[in-house]
Amino acid sequence: MNEQLSQVFAALGDPTRLAMIERLSRGEATVQELMEPFDISPPAISRHLKVLEQAGLITRGRAAQTRPCQLAPGRLQEVADWTVRMRSFWDESFDRMDEYLATIVRNKEDRT
Repeated sequence: MNEQLSQVFAALGDPTRLAMIERLSRGEATVQELMEPFDISPPAISRHLKVLEQAGLITRGRAAQTRPCQLAPGRLQEVADWTVRMRSFWDESFDRMDEYLATIVRNKEDRT
């Protein structure tokens, strides 16, 4: 797994940041709007946003007095692509295991 993907998973591993991503999936939000559901300080929110931004999950702009945030879908697509590859790997592995176990059962039945 590459460094960028590790950084994304680390960023998504925090419940506050994950909730922020879920909120941004519904559209752009200001920092103030992202703060509302949490009982944490503005500096803590800023640190969370910085982690998300460094992981490439969000972008932050500047519009007058606000700092609108929005998802950066490219990095999330990388996660989705990786997940599809891993699912394919595990599906194939379980299929091979099923075949192996079926062979063992058949061999056991042939001996009896």
